[in-house]
Amino acid sequence: MSEHQHPGTGQQYGWQPPQPAGQQDTIQHTAQQTAQPPTYPGYGGFPTPPAAQPERTSARGSRLRIGLVGLVAGALIGGGAGAGVATFLDGSDGTSSSSAPAQSVTIKDPERATTATAAAAKAAPSVVTVYVSSGSGAGSGSGVVLTADGYVLTNNHVVAEGGNGGSVQVRTSDGALYDAEIVGTDPAFDLAVLRLDGADDLTPATFADSDELQIGDVAVAIGAPLGLSNTVTDGIISATNRAVATGSTQDDATVLDAIQTDAAINPGNSGGALVDAAGEVIGINTAIATVASGMPGGQSQSGNIGVGFAIPGNTAQRVAQEIIETGTATRAFLGVSARTAADDENSEVGTGAQIETVEPDSAAERAGLQRGDVVTAVGDRPVTTSTELTAAVRSLAPGESVELTVRRGSGSSTVEVTLGETS
Repeated sequence: MSEHQHPGTGQQYGWQPPQPAGQQDTIQHTAQQTAQPPTYPGYGGFPTPPAAQPERTSARGSRLRIGLVGLVAGALIGGGAGAGVATFLDGSDGTSSSSAPAQSVTIKDPERATTATAAAAKAAPSVVTVYVSSGSGAGSGSGVVLTADGYVLTNNHVVAEGGNGGSVQVRTSDGALYDAEIVGTDPAFDLAVLRLDGADDLTPATFADSDELQIGDVAVAIGAPLGLSNTVTDGIISATNRAVATGSTQDDATVLDAIQTDAAINPGNSGGALVDAAGEVIGINTAIATVASGMPGGQSQSGNIGVGFAIPGNTAQRVAQEIIETGTATRAFLGVSARTAADDENSEVGTGAQIETVEPDSAAERAGLQRGDVVTAVGDRPVTTSTELTAAVRSLAPGESVELTVRRGSGSSTVEVTLGETS
């Protein structure tokens, strides 16, 4: 599929290998969420104590207490949702909390500093913790500083509740706490930009060229898993251009052309930085894959299993700049809906993205694409599912020309398409 879902067309959220009975892989967002009722989609069936309310004694320096930490279930690769639950005790009065005092990342002994240590020391001052509260609960995630005067980039799913009559606060790496407003969001890319009230001396992140990433490159994730600010994990780039779909339902799925990493990413890392060996941002952490297993009365999920996903830095920068300038962002638009094609209707192995509809006066119509055509490649990227077609198109900029490989009947040909624009 391309830019939008097409109901009833058999849209698949990517292929997965057969799983043992009662198990399946899940792609889920990695923001923390608290005080979810048992009816919340994908809720795991565990008891949920009330969340502690944030203390707001001043715009800076106050401590936020967040209670039970749940996992916000995302759209699935292949099946049903589930949400795990964890409790973090502060050791004082037995109340649950996912908030921890901020601590800086410094190099105490440069002679024995590792690559990850140096990268974290450079990038950590530009990573913040984002707290969101609303009438339905509270949660937290992470963010990346864009400008000294207070623009911060995070995930849309981290701050979504803050735009519905809720509030957003941001704690910087030095412990200062700011009230924040949402400048704009783009759910399609799962990105949002915040502006901190009164900030003027923040440390902006340095971005690398994410198009230059190679599999095996060092990757360091920085954020606030379980509310533990300035947490650092490291690993490698496991894959690039990985098409993944997140969202709680098919209708609100966000399809990402993601960076895959085995650096540990957990709930609360959402919106934080994935950086390279030089401490430069290569991606914005957004989702993890988990393994769900059937349980009486519900499902349980593991946390990090070494399969995490980040929005490429180049895409994140472009979208953030547009939001700062106009309040909204644009994306490339092909103008078709599609479903995953397969040689056999019972097969789980996709062979392309079969076009179901072509919008009038769209880039697809102008290029001569027709209903029934099967797109098998975008440029030099193979396409085996409709999700991969969406991700490949969204990786490009509006107005960019690209060559599609199209199967029509028994023949195959290439078609050049100049992509349109949508917001």
